[in-house]
Amino acid sequence: MAVRIYNSLTKKKEDFVPLEGKTVRMYTCGVTVYDRCHIGHARSLYVFDVIRRYLKFRGYDMRFVRNITDVDDKIIAKALETGKTSQQVSDEQIALYHEDMKLLGIEPGDVEPRATQNIPAMIADIRGLMEKGYAYPVGADVYFNVRAFKDYGKLSGQSIDKMMEAVRIEKDSGKKDPLDFALWKSSKPGEPAWDSPWGRGRPGWHIECSCMSMKHLKTQTLDIHAGGRDLIFPHHENEIAQSQALTGKTFAKYWVHHGLLTINGHKMSKSSGNFITIKDAVVQYSADELKLFFLFSHYASAIDFTEEKMQEARKVLGRFDILFWKASELLKDKDVEPCQADFITVHKEEFLKAMDDDFNTPKAMAALFNLLNDTNKYIDENKKDPHYLGVIYHAVDILENFARNIFGLFLKEKEKPLSQDLKKLLDERAAARSGKDFKRSDRLRDLLKDKGIAVEDGKSGQTWRWI
Repeated sequence: MAVRIYNSLTKKKEDFVPLEGKTVRMYTCGVTVYDRCHIGHARSLYVFDVIRRYLKFRGYDMRFVRNITDVDDKIIAKALETGKTSQQVSDEQIALYHEDMKLLGIEPGDVEPRATQNIPAMIADIRGLMEKGYAYPVGADVYFNVRAFKDYGKLSGQSIDKMMEAVRIEKDSGKKDPLDFALWKSSKPGEPAWDSPWGRGRPGWHIECSCMSMKHLKTQTLDIHAGGRDLIFPHHENEIAQSQALTGKTFAKYWVHHGLLTINGHKMSKSSGNFITIKDAVVQYSADELKLFFLFSHYASAIDFTEEKMQEARKVLGRFDILFWKASELLKDKDVEPCQADFITVHKEEFLKAMDDDFNTPKAMAALFNLLNDTNKYIDENKKDPHYLGVIYHAVDILENFARNIFGLFLKEKEKPLSQDLKKLLDERAAARSGKDFKRSDRLRDLLKDKGIAVEDGKSGQTWRWI
């Protein structure tokens, strides 16, 4: 079965056929480095990491580029606020961004180009647009002539007239049309600036992605361009206009957009305190719990972050850990050959069918959970099966393979030995719980969590796992 992708450009699901054999050139819009990444960024980084992993699993040769915007009005404002240079701000935040990626267990792109390192290529592209009649200078600024590009609005599905209703008229900008957008912006005193044919300045945001995607993927037509739904207009619309005006070719064959994230039903906002950084999130929850929360919803859907959903993710993760522990005890020190069983085949096919259908992670997770439940049932009810251990080995191997290699779960080493001190704490906590000394059991649970162990209470008693 072919992988099918919902294409935001054509507004329908399509069979995925790369332009060049099994090679896939994929570009995603990265972060603007003026502050710590938040859990909305985490979702974007993660869902496209999953897509990248799955296509690689399906045998495609992935060429993956994710940019870093390191020159921007917000970075300049942060520099003025903190008394630092824009480069100091961006360098510090890029280091923190890489820390966040490691916390989440997300691989970097094959190339992660910084805007400031690609200025000459952007200037060359702007020159090309001017030569073709699609751009014009106004003093030291350069603007793209939107009405000169006949397909403008195709991605967002908006007409020029409709766009005009939402455009703020800028006084004294010198633009020919309110819809025209900046390709090059003159810099004010103290702002980052580069020499150009039009004067000292810096590139506009939109030209960065067009230029860096084509340059670093070494193509004028990308297989996949990905980003958040909030980027469709004007960012991605403008990317299409300037790229296709420059090259005369389709800029990207497939456009993939993820839905946005809210917290407790409200848009994230630092000023209102409704804001969670990745760093803070992985203190309260594990990276795997955060990833499971994302997997519960289709990437294109809006999602709402709540404590209840995170607790659900924690319980699901605990059930996986319990099965893995149970299987490891059964298989310990045994030389076992994997053995097939019908229930394994059924759920494996369910998983692949779901992922082939526009990366439907909720259905794929349901398939894995069905496999987990049937494996537990098999362990309890089939002890006399001559292939007992082989079936368990194969079922758990499939679960771990899909969860680890496609969903990026269980990447942390969980087999580190349990020290005598930790064993003692676990025993004390179990004794306190059974003796109904709940205050002490809660204190010991918190102490164990600080030491990297999560404890859960269930019908079968106390269970634990590394976090």
